[in-house]
Formats: sequence, C-alpha cells, structure tokens
Amino acid sequence: MRSLGARLGALLRAGDLLVLTGDLGAGKTTLTQGIAEGLKVRGPITSPTFVIARVHPPLADGPALVHADAYRLGGFAELDDLDLDAIAEDSVTVVEWGRGLAEGLADGRLEVIIERGDDASETRELKIIGVGERWSGLPAELA
Repeated sequence: MRSLGARLGALLRAGDLLVLTGDLGAGKTTLTQGIAEGLKVRGPITSPTFVIARVHPPLADGPALVHADAYRLGGFAELDDLDLDAIAEDSVTVVEWGRGLAEGLADGRLEVIIERGDDASETRELKIIGVGERWSGLPAELA
C-alpha cells in the first residue's frame, strides 16, 4: 500500500482530490503515508480520525497534503464546515471515508476502493476510478 501510495503521490498535483473507501484496517492511512512520501511533505502521517483533518506542508517545491477523515462526520454540512475547499486548489486533498460526502470538493477526483482479501494474508484488492477531465485516462502507473 505504501509503495503504491508513493508512486501515486509522485503523479499528484495541487487541486487533486482522492476519496478513499475501505473497511477498518484496509490500508487507507498506509496508502496516504505513501502518498505523503511521493509528495515529499512533512509528517508523521497518522489517522486523522479524532482531529478530522491535518495539513502537511511540503518539504520542497510542491503542494501540501490535506489529510481528512470523514468517519465521524454526520454529513456534508459538517465536512463543509472544515473549509477544505478553501485550500483544495493549492493542496492535494485525501479524504478517508469520504464516499458520498467529499465528491463535491473538486470537479474531478480519484476514488480508491480498498478491499481486504478473503484469506488470512495481507492481500488487498484496489479499484481506482478516475472522475473528471483530469483523470479521463488513468496513467499507466495506476492501471
């Protein structure tokens, strides 16, 4: 998950939105840690469940990472109260548990659905869906 996140992070730019979906322990935060490595932002990257959102500034040229968790939010109005759209244009925004809430933060987005394997191994199945003009054709690195 971290390796994929790092490759993904290297492809992202300011204004990009990622909506991560998956059960508890599926790897959403681990994927985001890799994205942070690819973006070269300040860490540590931990689950923002209780603080709802964190901003990780860049260590070099590039966008900041906004890492949000919508798990405890009661609906879009509470997400809107975070004003993520105010900084989304200059940042890469990753919203865990954001399906059904975060899609309106940008015209386009990557939806990443993570499912754990049926066996006791640590396998994961990922589905990456590009929405909008920016992601009309997924880069080969993600296919």
